[in-house]
Amino acid sequence: MPPRLPRRWEIEAGAVPEPLPGGRERRWRVDSGGASYLLREHGAPDRRRIGLRHEAMAALDEAGLPVLAPVPARNGRTLVVTGGRGYELFPWASGRRRDGLELTFVQCGRLGALLGRLHTELDRVTGPVQQSMLVPTSRASAAIAAVDAAITETPDDGTDFSALTVRRLGERRELLDEFADHQPPEIDTSMVGRLHGAFHQGHLRYGRSGEVSAVLGWDALTTGPLAGEVVGAAARLFACGDDRGLDLDRVQAFLRGHRSVVGLDAGQIQSAVHRAWWERLCDVASLRRRYLGDEPSDGDDAPTALVAWWSANLDRTLDAFAVPYTEVPDDNPAYG
Repeated sequence: MPPRLPRRWEIEAGAVPEPLPGGRERRWRVDSGGASYLLREHGAPDRRRIGLRHEAMAALDEAGLPVLAPVPARNGRTLVVTGGRGYELFPWASGRRRDGLELTFVQCGRLGALLGRLHTELDRVTGPVQQSMLVPTSRASAAIAAVDAAITETPDDGTDFSALTVRRLGERRELLDEFADHQPPEIDTSMVGRLHGAFHQGHLRYGRSGEVSAVLGWDALTTGPLAGEVVGAAARLFACGDDRGLDLDRVQAFLRGHRSVVGLDAGQIQSAVHRAWWERLCDVASLRRRYLGDEPSDGDDAPTALVAWWSANLDRTLDAFAVPYTEVPDDNPAYG
């Protein structure tokens, strides 16, 4: 880091940036004047993309949403470029992470409404989005070929891990063979808008009140079908991580919250459910990372378990995700 870099902002001269582990770029925590900040480095900054992201984040913050706006430097700019590298400074995100399954039904509904507010505010502050979009669809034949290649690459060393790898890959191939004719269309007629792009528990922080104190992960800001982000977020937030699949009651509460803000319909949601399931079914790359990476993953088997459960319960999930957009009986537990 350039030694005088922190002084480009209103940071006291004696502040010592503390390097943070992980992440694709270098990051530091900076404590100054009783406040804490996150300083990030971009090796090859895309000034236009970062500028648009900063403008959106600042507007969302000003609208009262839990988004941390970038801190302007002394010259008023939020991106400082020196030595060919870019730097941005944010207030430190306080609060803690919470798994989606920890949330009450009421909290799930509020979280869905928050995503809806983000969608509507993004649309307001970034301008209209073209409402015709071609959404690429994965091919079962390509996924099957990738599975076969992965099986061939699996070491025949007699270890339990290699046996598990072959078994998981074989299970995925069987599912691909069984559901090859369930491919969704490439033209998506769902409402298109600005998307957070990575709305899941890893990018949410909660305060002591149990409300979201910060939504992080804005590098993924993009454009696409709103229903796709709602369904994808629900699938990430409320996956049980085992053969129980998805907590559909919490899913419904979350979608009901989003529906209270954004006017999607059951057809758009069901189309997004179909596509989300299909893309997970064809996602061989995640299997390769888990089983054929440089180091075997020691995490749980949630992605594989979710795909198997979702494939066995496809009709059930199509119906369940649509419930918040149709008549719902008053005794539904998702009302909390």
